Amino acid sequence: MHYFHWTAGTFLALAWFSRIVDAAIGMPHVADISKPLWNRNPNPHPRVSIIVPARNEERDIEQALTQLLELDYDNYEVIAVNDRSTDHTGEMMEAMGSRVAQSGAQQASKLKVIHHRELPSGWMGKTHAMWTGANAATGEWLLFTDADVLFRSDSLRRALAYAESEKADHVVLFPQMIMKTPGEFMMIAFFQTMFVFGHRPWKVADPKTKDHMGVGAFNLIRRSTYESVGSYEALRMEVLDDMKLGKVVKAAGFRQRNVFGEDLISIRWARGALGVVNNLTKNFFAVLSFQWWRTLLSVCGLLFLNLLPFLGVWLAHGWERLPYAIALGSMFLIYLGMSWHSKVPPYYFVLHPVSTGLFAYTLLRSMVLTLSEDGITWRGTKYALEELRRGMV
Repeated sequence: MHYFHWTAGTFLALAWFSRIVDAAIGMPHVADISKPLWNRNPNPHPRVSIIVPARNEERDIEQALTQLLELDYDNYEVIAVNDRSTDHTGEMMEAMGSRVAQSGAQQASKLKVIHHRELPSGWMGKTHAMWTGANAATGEWLLFTDADVLFRSDSLRRALAYAESEKADHVVLFPQMIMKTPGEFMMIAFFQTMFVFGHRPWKVADPKTKDHMGVGAFNLIRRSTYESVGSYEALRMEVLDDMKLGKVVKAAGFRQRNVFGEDLISIRWARGALGVVNNLTKNFFAVLSFQWWRTLLSVCGLLFLNLLPFLGVWLAHGWERLPYAIALGSMFLIYLGMSWHSKVPPYYFVLHPVSTGLFAYTLLRSMVLTLSEDGITWRGTKYALEELRRGMV
């Protein structure tokens, strides 16, 4: 038992401590475009097409489009794509289009509405909507976003100023998460911890690494780059379309950047802890390439990495507790660092074991549901597992 504690504890201490050191060195190099430095106009002054796919988004679509039409950048268009909605999303889009067309205001020509009545075979609804929107776009830059994202008026202008200054081809802006319940704080804090542990945002700009990024709330990409990587047609059956766009862009050698921005864009991603579970159930088995054995190994790894430091510091004796304590201290420092860029207080670290259990459950739930249903059902559309596997990038 002594040998186990020293071996396991040392491994955990090295894993967590090395990541906090790496993050402490690297994270300051990730730009924050909400700073005064980026409160300027881009040079040159390119046209941007903002593409908003929406299916059954009647709760959020009007506010989202209103904010997009009030951006303080003067060379852009908004293309809203109604993806076979069965609620009032399409009607609300049309009503807004009619209002701005009749207003005589500057934004009158900025909104274009596209309706999808059917989904072609071999496509997911969202990727097809974004592909259609991009085909109708006139901009040199394409901004793919979601229908529930809230935009501050200066968000696009700042992002473009940064993109042109850095000569970037793809810019990802991290959204500020709107959280209203303890369960949301707990689960999103854990998600962000694992994100930092596994994705290393500070390495995305390094062309020598494979680290890449994509966020559905804000994927800003040069049209020429988008077309060079095969457009969304290459990702037509990808569940993780946002991250996979980042992957193909980075793999093709284009300049990719991710940035912070405080409240430049914000989103309430889920409602309650179980809302996070439900949102991730669709994605988690896809993250693991729809392979059951990888999922089971990942659950074991997740529990070992996140739960054992808490157990070990109580079960071990004397100096055997030291490596577990180092792992816990490093984990807490990640929570502390995240609190500087998000609204999650660092004391949610004490609930890390609870969120670990819920995330392990989500992984297993995603696998079981996908295998038992032979596919996934997303926004009312069933996608067969065999087709999803064939479409993976």
